[in-house]
Amino acid sequence: MPSPTKMHADELDIDEELVARLVAAQFPEWAGLPVTRVASAGTDNAMYRLGGEMVVRLPRLPGGARQIDKEHRWLPLLAPRLPLAVPTPLAKGEPAAGYELPWGVYDWLDGENAHDAPLTELRDAAAELGRFVAALREVDAVGGLPSWRGGPVRGNDEHVRAAIRDLGAAGTLEATAATAVWEDILRLPQWDAAPVWLHGDLLPGNLLTSSGRLTAVIDFGGLGVGDPAADTLAAWAVFDAGTREVFRAAADVDDATWARGRGWALCFGLTAEHYYGEVCGNGTNPVLAGIGRRAVGEVLAEY
Repeated sequence: MPSPTKMHADELDIDEELVARLVAAQFPEWAGLPVTRVASAGTDNAMYRLGGEMVVRLPRLPGGARQIDKEHRWLPLLAPRLPLAVPTPLAKGEPAAGYELPWGVYDWLDGENAHDAPLTELRDAAAELGRFVAALREVDAVGGLPSWRGGPVRGNDEHVRAAIRDLGAAGTLEATAATAVWEDILRLPQWDAAPVWLHGDLLPGNLLTSSGRLTAVIDFGGLGVGDPAADTLAAWAVFDAGTREVFRAAADVDDATWARGRGWALCFGLTAEHYYGEVCGNGTNPVLAGIGRRAVGEVLAEY
């Protein structure tokens, strides 16, 4: 799991005592319930289990206020339209006790994340997650705010090239091949239709499993509208060459969207390893760096 030290220079101070004070002051009916940190490779939010049936979710970064508001507004509307379980917001807390952002209480979904308890029924999971992506895309997107991965992947060009340069120099990446793939991606046609809903962060840590099967999708901090391509990055970050097409068929995306999704997988993978890995980055999240490294390998193998 990631280091207990902060992953970001501007990360907020959060611990069990703070969470207990916030809950006791604003939701006295839950005061006294045990508060336990949930180990997670997530980078934007801290999670603490509250009793046995709930989880408290707090943004780690000063700019994270919108995430909680967004989840509490949209998840109850989206959930009935989706084929997999998603978190149910129970209460929204206000800034207090030295913590400056909104925070949320949600129901606890049983299961383990797909990194710690990998999917063993990959073909079934590929079909189920593909159907999830397709169903989310079909929900009316009027009123939705842009997802942070809803725009053109080419907007990350500077960061991707820096990652290629540094990882290549360190000997952990074939920089020539990665550059060639990235430059192909920059030439792709862009999404020109109406924006649609996307989760924005379909990585192993945001998928729950039970007995090797996919059971739920969590962490909707990246939820928003835009180009649906980013939700296909799971094809390279979660699945393999033998199950990728199963996911694509269920997600029902065209060639250009699929190719842009490959671009998002490469972008995510390179920048995650570059920032969080031990070779070139701050070494605070080896789990996410490893997931990124795998995604890059899957993309390059296709070329």
